[in-house]
Amino acid sequence: MSKYKAVFKRYEKKYIVTSSQKEKLVETMLDYMTPDEYGQSTICNIYFDTPDFRIIRSSIEKPLFKEKLRLRSYGVPERDSNVFVELKKKYKGVVYKRRIHMSYVDSLEYLLKGVCPEKANPQVLNEINYFLSVYPGIRPAVSLFYDRTAYYGKTDRELRITFDSNIRFRNKNLDLSKGSDGSSLLDEEKSIMEIKCIGSMPLWLSAELDRMEIFPTSFSKYGSAYRIMMSEPDDKPSEETKEVAIKEVVNI
Repeated sequence: MSKYKAVFKRYEKKYIVTSSQKEKLVETMLDYMTPDEYGQSTICNIYFDTPDFRIIRSSIEKPLFKEKLRLRSYGVPERDSNVFVELKKKYKGVVYKRRIHMSYVDSLEYLLKGVCPEKANPQVLNEINYFLSVYPGIRPAVSLFYDRTAYYGKTDRELRITFDSNIRFRNKNLDLSKGSDGSSLLDEEKSIMEIKCIGSMPLWLSAELDRMEIFPTSFSKYGSAYRIMMSEPDDKPSEETKEVAIKEVVNI
């Protein structure tokens, strides 16, 4: 697992794209970018929050600084599968991410029972422990899943573009080992595109986005799920409820 980075600092911008826009954009991207070696993967997450949802309520108010804690696996995990505990912070548009990896069962022992992992980056572990102390009573709040395809730059591997589709969530039976089913969060013909880079966006990409009239948005997967959960806590949102919730989170 040593090939995985523990610390990130980069700019991240989100866009909502249709299937047609995605197809046309990827055609251009392939001149400059290469598909990730893992192809399409299912990303499984548990987002943690306080009983009164203090973390997400603060985040959707769009403050200068916000943070979140999640448990992430690539694919549905088994007991001994490697997963990541990630602390993500954003300040003035810059994203800072810290993460440690361990087995799925050890991650639950750590986050739910306070049993610290024996082998972990001590600096990152200290930051996560501090976060946990700031938010007493933190617990699993929602599970989020999506199918991701990723690309990285041929000459700049720090440039990454990801497309997340089939976004779904559940606020019951949050155990990731129980599968990745859930209620749909976004129209199946749309994807969330994220552009991640260390510095400025390359000119070819900026020009292509302008030409296709693809504009940034502040879409939050957890934020959208939270809105729906508060509106229809039975976890079976209507199409009307989903549309209202998404418009409240996305700048459109």
